[in-house]
Amino acid sequence: MINENKIKFPLWMYPSTQKRVIALHKDDNCRSQSEFIEKAILFYCGYVTTQSSLEFLPAALSEVVTGIIQGTENRMAKLMFKLAVEMCMMMHVIAETTDLPDTYLSRLRGRCVTEVKKSIGAVKFDNAVKTHDGLGVTLDDE
Repeated sequence: MINENKIKFPLWMYPSTQKRVIALHKDDNCRSQSEFIEKAILFYCGYVTTQSSLEFLPAALSEVVTGIIQGTENRMAKLMFKLAVEMCMMMHVIAETTDLPDTYLSRLRGRCVTEVKKSIGAVKFDNAVKTHDGLGVTLDDE
């Protein structure tokens, strides 16, 4: 477009649209209303010719958002893996030191599912200790 000469042509618009152009062209750092209208036309042409809204976003913005999401996803996956390893170790240690009947474990699993849902995953060890040390309700009492 650098080597192109501009042309003049009639443009029809509603007075309310023209008022918006007059009010906004300086806010968009345009030297003239014509420049503002041309930018608007090019923007809309880009929108119409793209297949999806993601393709219309500037490539740099898409790459940044994708990078942030992938980084967060990777960190979360690593943390969840570490947590699963620690939980597995804890379960094996507890399994070696206790002899719990299957019915108790089944009721405990049900209670834990309910507790996690109720607390949205914010389960505290202190509450579990209180439940099992005689200060609260035990599974045997249910």
